[in-house]
Amino acid sequence: LFLVLMMRMLKMGGRCAVIVPDGVLFGSSKAHTAVRQMLVEKHQLDAVVSLPSGVFKPYAGVSTAILFFTKGGETKDVWFYKVDNDGYSLDDKRDAIEGSDLDDLVAQWNKRSVKKMQDRKAKAFFVPKEYIVGNKYDLSGNRYREIEYEEMEYDPPKEILGKLRD
Repeated sequence: LFLVLMMRMLKMGGRCAVIVPDGVLFGSSKAHTAVRQMLVEKHQLDAVVSLPSGVFKPYAGVSTAILFFTKGGETKDVWFYKVDNDGYSLDDKRDAIEGSDLDDLVAQWNKRSVKKMQDRKAKAFFVPKEYIVGNKYDLSGNRYREIEYEEMEYDPPKEILGKLRD
């Protein structure tokens, strides 16, 4: 409801960045789907930035995302970015740690290009609106991210059992 209120209260051309629980990105209820459809069809959804669960600890441990949109624009391609490390531990203490993705997030945002960011194995990539519509307006980056699996070879079970026996 707050997301709909924000969309309604923005002036035409107004921009918004809002943090939402991950459930908003992929929830299957009519309300979730309708809000995402409104966001994609009637506004310009610019980006979905996924944050790890625990970013808002000790207050909340749920996974969240940041939605960037412009009121009244047209969505053509949506930029997805997955933050794995925000520079703090994900426990209740939230101690500073090395390897923050936030500098990379800003750098990728500033140099984003639909033509150059088509590799869905990367941290940042674009997804055409048609794919999102075809997936019932699901805005979860994991739905569109390509994962490479490495084939593992194992010894035959009898050989493993023989080694265990020895």
